[in-house]
Amino acid sequence: MIQDTSWLVAIGVSVAGISVFLFCAICFCLKYGCSGNKEMNNEDVEAFIQNIGPLAVKRYKFSDVRKMTNSFTDKLGQGGYGDVYKGKLLNGCRVAVKVLKESKGNGEDFVNEVASISRTSHVNVVTLFGYCFEGQKKALIYEFMPNGSLEKFIYKDTNPLKSILHLDFERLFQIATGIARGLEYLHRGCNTRILHFDIKPHNILLDENFCPKISDFGLSKLCMRKESNISMLDTRGTIGYIAPEVYCRNFGRVSAKSDVYSYGMMILEMVGGRKNIDARVSHTSEIYFPDWVYENLEEGSNFGLLNAVTEEEKEITRKMILVGLWCIQTKPSDRPSMSIVIEMLEGSIEALQIPPKPVLSSPVRTSPKSSTLSVVSVLD
Repeated sequence: MIQDTSWLVAIGVSVAGISVFLFCAICFCLKYGCSGNKEMNNEDVEAFIQNIGPLAVKRYKFSDVRKMTNSFTDKLGQGGYGDVYKGKLLNGCRVAVKVLKESKGNGEDFVNEVASISRTSHVNVVTLFGYCFEGQKKALIYEFMPNGSLEKFIYKDTNPLKSILHLDFERLFQIATGIARGLEYLHRGCNTRILHFDIKPHNILLDENFCPKISDFGLSKLCMRKESNISMLDTRGTIGYIAPEVYCRNFGRVSAKSDVYSYGMMILEMVGGRKNIDARVSHTSEIYFPDWVYENLEEGSNFGLLNAVTEEEKEITRKMILVGLWCIQTKPSDRPSMSIVIEMLEGSIEALQIPPKPVLSSPVRTSPKSSTLSVVSVLD
């Protein structure tokens, strides 16, 4: 009896193709992304795209991007990287199109996004549908998130005339857990480990059901599965969420634990309803955010979560705070992995102890015009 072995051949081809892509992506990012001393040009980016071949997400012409956005008429947001527009594919699927500024970086951010997110598939990671690369014109086409970013729903506003929609307590906890699952997938669930390096509310998008999705992989790094630490010469991330070892190697090696720190700061903001770094507050009067959290924890405060009125809600609120404080420990070795974070969130509050206070003060801003980051060490 002759057996049909065509399916074995198909599997072999698929595995070989994926291996080729991962090899190209890792080598490229190790060459340009992790060394920090290589300048990329359009030829480098084009060479990488050609190496990806048919395994890449769909490549669009800039004329296609113009059509799908109706000539860029509906802007969803803007930032230092460029502008984001609402669009629609030919099949009617709604998308968000990020058009990168021509002067943005040296191409590394664009390559990082394509190389990392194009091979992910997780409910808590945003989906990349395609990209455009025509000389200086670069664009990324993502699934559309109707509720925008998380930051719109968690911060209080001192302006009484400005109305802000706050999420209820149960929803906040679900979002925190979803983000943890997404990060755990990036760190352990992918064929290649992906370190994000810019976890913050602005980069967490919410779909129509408020399911969180991690986005913006422009600062991400790919590393081999066997690597627990990576070599990185440049400091990357957003002030207030950057782990100590990222800007000062004396605190430890840069690793997945650096994302854990950023996650911890973010969920503390979700509970506290305030940013841990406020540019409007001078360093002379600012209270270091974790210290403020500890004070409120000791006083039994509900951190402004007015909906946390039942004992169950207060208990889980305390759980989020304790998990956040463990995540922002100064030494990377003292922080839990994202797998342990999920266990802590889903486990019993009785199993969680109050962690020690971090030994770092917040970054000092010498003046509004200064971009220099300095860190002051203090004794606990």
